[in-house]
Amino acid sequence: MRAFLLSIGSLAVCALAGCTVGPNYHRPAAPAPPAFKEQQPPPNPPDGTWKQAQPEDAAHRGKWWEIYGDPQLNSLEEQVVVSNQTLRAATERYLAAQEQVRVARADAYPALSVGADAQRLHPSQRRAVYVPGSKTNYGDLVLQGQATWEPDLWGRVRRSVEAAKANAQASAADLAGVELSLRSELALDYFQLRGLDLQKQLLDSTVADYEGSLELTQRRFHGGVASDSDVAQAETQLRSTRSQAIDVGVARAQFEHAIATLVGVPASSFSLAAAPLNLPLPAVPAGLPSQLLERRPDVAAAERRVQAANAQIGLAISAYYPNITLGGNGGFESGGISTLIQGPGALWSLGASASELLFDAGRRHALTQQSRDLYEATASDYRESVLNSFQEVEDSLAALRLLDEESRSERDAVTSAERSLTISNNRYTGGVTGYLEVLTAQTAKLTNQRSAADITTRQFAASVRLIRAIGGGWDASQLPRP
Repeated sequence: MRAFLLSIGSLAVCALAGCTVGPNYHRPAAPAPPAFKEQQPPPNPPDGTWKQAQPEDAAHRGKWWEIYGDPQLNSLEEQVVVSNQTLRAATERYLAAQEQVRVARADAYPALSVGADAQRLHPSQRRAVYVPGSKTNYGDLVLQGQATWEPDLWGRVRRSVEAAKANAQASAADLAGVELSLRSELALDYFQLRGLDLQKQLLDSTVADYEGSLELTQRRFHGGVASDSDVAQAETQLRSTRSQAIDVGVARAQFEHAIATLVGVPASSFSLAAAPLNLPLPAVPAGLPSQLLERRPDVAAAERRVQAANAQIGLAISAYYPNITLGGNGGFESGGISTLIQGPGALWSLGASASELLFDAGRRHALTQQSRDLYEATASDYRESVLNSFQEVEDSLAALRLLDEESRSERDAVTSAERSLTISNNRYTGGVTGYLEVLTAQTAKLTNQRSAADITTRQFAASVRLIRAIGGGWDASQLPRP
């Protein structure tokens, strides 16, 4: 007994200090440029505005939407975590991945079981080992426990735990990615809706101006100064613009319904009051490309899956080594309940077993090679996610730069169109020109005003996409340590 316990202790020490087969993990190399091509030196943000999250930054981590200073948007964003069903599903998947870590850890400990057995026996008197005079009817009561343990000598359990941990962290990063995607989609839909409110405000104001132009043309027609054709052109312009104002409502309703779904509210019971988009566009510093690898949850998830794939190689290699199992059981056995738990009724056994697979027709080799191939595929997916993240940031930075130039040019065009319309109205009122010139100037002004409003909406959309592309204030330091 003492020798067996010493052997168990020795194996336990070996298990704790045992080797872990398979390659140790190193993050795959991924190219990172020194700076973004489109990035300009970022201005220093004023106190209280959102900035890139750092490990010590707790005030604004994640709440990137507050940079826009819109209370309605802030309120909607807070409802995403509470009510969105997609986010709830991602949360449950993360919790399931956490439980898998506990499942993997459990293999490192002995399995203990206890049982009881009660029988009334009548052995056959014709059996080969029958002893004349022995009892032919008797009871048998057994109460015993059993323990089995497979020491983790080769690191199979440790590699399983490593893979489960990495997968749990990948699931946590997936959850952060889903949340970022939903919040950015909400912000995009919100600004698109507010942009349509701006278009509606512009069209309603233009309709009022066109009503005044029609009234002036009708007076001039009744006074014999203008022709019936001028009146018809003014009526056509007015009714066409009214139709455009009504048509804006179709797209607005769709964005409103999309926002309702994102905040987990039935579309039939959700509405947002009209509020034109007239907010100042905030500056969003993109940071350094090397920091992007830590700030993007999708990149972090891909990198964690590379480590899980690496651990699977060690699991496959551990199959080449022998399996060693320790076991024992003990308890009491008696023919009666009154004498069950007594010294003479005690029973116990201890043992150990070892087995080694000698031939499997190349199965272990194939599984090991498969795990190596899957590791290379996962590493390639990680590098691809890194390249895609750089592309998305460059796209958003380029969009913001070019839209800023376009916005300045369009503002000049609107100013020129307003001046042209004023001149045309004066010329028409003075009888110098026909209504067609006024009509052309009105169309040019409205077209440029709507274009300017559309550019404003696109600037806010590009700003949201940039924040999403740089991770939305998330940081890999937020990954849990299962």
